[in-house]
Amino acid sequence: MHITNLISQYFGKFAKNEFPRVIQKFINACYVKFMGLNMSEFKHSRYYKSLNDLFTRELIIKREIDETVDSIISPTDSLITECGELKEDIALQIKGMEYSVEELLTYYCTNNYEKIKNGSFMNFYLSPKDYHRYHAPCDFKLLKLVHVPGKLYPVNLKYLNKELELFVQNERVILECENNGKLFYMVFVGALNVGQMVFEFENRVETNKDTKEIKVYNYDNIEISKGDCLGYFKMGSTVVMLWEKDSVQIENLLNQNVKFGQKIGNIKI
Repeated sequence: MHITNLISQYFGKFAKNEFPRVIQKFINACYVKFMGLNMSEFKHSRYYKSLNDLFTRELIIKREIDETVDSIISPTDSLITECGELKEDIALQIKGMEYSVEELLTYYCTNNYEKIKNGSFMNFYLSPKDYHRYHAPCDFKLLKLVHVPGKLYPVNLKYLNKELELFVQNERVILECENNGKLFYMVFVGALNVGQMVFEFENRVETNKDTKEIKVYNYDNIEISKGDCLGYFKMGSTVVMLWEKDSVQIENLLNQNVKFGQKIGNIKI
């Protein structure tokens, strides 16, 4: 097991521990203050029983989403660290740092590489202060989930600029999705101190475990609606979205902060 996985496992144990109420209130208050969390849409920090409970907090004020039929919304509150068009199957983790989409998606998605070539991509970085739940960017049919064990390097800007093929090295969960006959992928990338990535529709996925086995789950009848909660990171991380060529028109949001529900592009109909 890589050292990043061990560190993350120990941090995960600390984060899920429920300390005596007075101590937990202090821990939560310190985290909110030092990380600069905006709690206006959530319960007060004193009501969360552990750091994990705080990390994975639910919205108590319903977020408005763009309901336009052909719109694509941001799945997360995050910073857009890269976006644009693929060059064949090459994407950017950040300017000047390339990686292969074929390697990111693994051979379990081989049949669809040609569709994704020269398509579009967008990277969403969730910092530790962000809302950690991820949502459906549009209506879609879920075809497949692939869990790829790996390392847990940090995914902040410093590491994106120095670690080659970071997204390919790190543990990740890949969702293969279809909207109006067009393919897109959502890739959830693990990171240092991310105790787990949780998916509400698939409780068999267990991340940050001592395993090297890739697991694949195929689905026949899971239909998901725009805005539905898909799951959550137990700490900040990154979501990479990849779309089939000529299927979407994404907005140029490079280096901008976006909110779940905000429009980030349009489906070409």
